[in-house]
Amino acid sequence: MNRLFNLALITVLTLFVASCGQPGEEQKEKTPALQVSNELSEDSLLTLVQYQTFQYFWDGAEPTSGLARERYHMDNIYPSHDKDIITSGGSGFGLMAIIVGIERGFITRDEGIARFQKIVDYLEKADSFHGVWPHWWDGPTGKVQAFSQKDDGGDLVETSFLAAGLLTVRQYMQEDDPVEADLEQRIDALWRNIEFDWHTKGGENVLYWHWSPNYDWEMNFDVRGYNECLIMYVLAASSPTHSVDPAVYHEGWARGGDIADDTVYYGLPTVLDHYETNDSPVGPLFWAHYSYVGLNPKNLKDQYGDYWQLNTNHAMIHYKHCVENPNDFEGFGPDCWGLTSSYSIQGYAGHRPDRDLGVISPTAALSSFPYTPEESMAFLKFLYTETDSLIGDYGPYDAFSFESSWYLPRYLAIDQGPIPVMIENHRTGLIWDLFMSAPEVQEGLDKLGFTYE
Repeated sequence: MNRLFNLALITVLTLFVASCGQPGEEQKEKTPALQVSNELSEDSLLTLVQYQTFQYFWDGAEPTSGLARERYHMDNIYPSHDKDIITSGGSGFGLMAIIVGIERGFITRDEGIARFQKIVDYLEKADSFHGVWPHWWDGPTGKVQAFSQKDDGGDLVETSFLAAGLLTVRQYMQEDDPVEADLEQRIDALWRNIEFDWHTKGGENVLYWHWSPNYDWEMNFDVRGYNECLIMYVLAASSPTHSVDPAVYHEGWARGGDIADDTVYYGLPTVLDHYETNDSPVGPLFWAHYSYVGLNPKNLKDQYGDYWQLNTNHAMIHYKHCVENPNDFEGFGPDCWGLTSSYSIQGYAGHRPDRDLGVISPTAALSSFPYTPEESMAFLKFLYTETDSLIGDYGPYDAFSFESSWYLPRYLAIDQGPIPVMIENHRTGLIWDLFMSAPEVQEGLDKLGFTYE
């Protein structure tokens, strides 16, 4: 795909997407937003990338469940991995993306509700363990697909991402509509069935990531912060049926206060100690996204830190690293930046400043729009107007490297999902508003000592 063809394709798609209108408006007169011949308006470009990435979870969904495929390879090469494996965490982001799709006019509300019903039908029957879902299922059967040998049971982190999506859908339902009211109740039952307290392993003041019916607690992964798992602790405190004590958060996640031991990196405070990152003061950039697709970090504070400053600085540190480009990688700069966990020339890898392989992961910059709007827009414009063959049916491919001349037409759900959702949060705050409206979430945040107004 050369640049001229790429731009022509974008123009056609943008004209279509612009005709869908804005969130909440009646679809009467449809006026294309594209007004210039050689340059897309920023608003149209945002809508375009939201439309394409939404399609990963719509047209690209696994057909039996309606949930998100773990990965989708446009080259149809799946070494030792079935394309019908579905992911719980990525599907949580996908649920939010479908709401974006409804509100942006990509699909009708009736179409979205029908998909939500299909997903809930599936989740009510699919394998779970003490109400906790596995990382992966086999799509056609709903049976657990082991993520690794001993990871063949409940995954509380991925379950929390899915639960956040379900709660957001529940809050989106209209109680005066019988179909939606029924769906709301069924989602509530799934949420109430999640045994967060089971994952304290008998009452310890920390949450454990995995439990297996075959290997019990042998994975032995106690989750301590800071990393991508804040949402798990918030939901565990919020559960109306299987809640955990505040001590689990303060002694486990916050490590008795040690989480607040920050440092300065690229001239910016890290705010919290990014635990287990060894020589790097910050983790991969998805840490600023996964918990915050629903949890609004604006004005969110507890005794340990300011979460808006935390995430904004995290994104800016990655940006500054790519601009400074200490490894002199080809292509890095103000309009081409963003490191996170993604595909790479060495397989799946956690990219960050101290583990920089010269690989750019588009989700890193695009999902950071709320924190770095100008820097993220520069990357978005570069990606869609200045590059060749980096965009497919479902938006930007997962990762690329100019340095290594490495480009693969492949997607990962966990990376595509935050893009349309975080862009919508940047534009309207829609998903943040829905998730934060859940009364249990507000009670859980209060219980843990957060302020968020």
